[in-house]
Amino acid sequence: MRTTILATATLALACALAPVSASASASASASASASASADAAPGPRLGSCATGQLCLWHKTAFTGARQVHELADTDIESCVPLPRGVSAASLANRTGRPVTAYQSAECAETGEFRTYPTGSWAPETAYQVRAFKIWER
Repeated sequence: MRTTILATATLALACALAPVSASASASASASASASASADAAPGPRLGSCATGQLCLWHKTAFTGARQVHELADTDIESCVPLPRGVSAASLANRTGRPVTAYQSAECAETGEFRTYPTGSWAPETAYQVRAFKIWER
């Protein structure tokens, strides 16, 4: 009798835990699958910007109208405003020199500004860029 009660209790416990184990296993499998998908998911696609260029895109994630500026056409350490009514929301600095992007069209430091080292790819700037300066190294 004692063996029967113990066997019945063990069987009941095993049955009670089986669905939990199966769902826990399925949950762990789903988590692992989601994690693998996240790891495999590509990050933002970089835009087209050649060596020696500063590229500015109107929209985030390197999309929208693109402007390209090269050292040969840009005065070093001079404020270069974007055309009136134009701004940028993402940028790539491949000039070989640091570039400061300004919220102000006059490169005023009273607004937001940030310096991007060479090789920077910013899929989303913290503010609308309206002007920039390319610095001497």
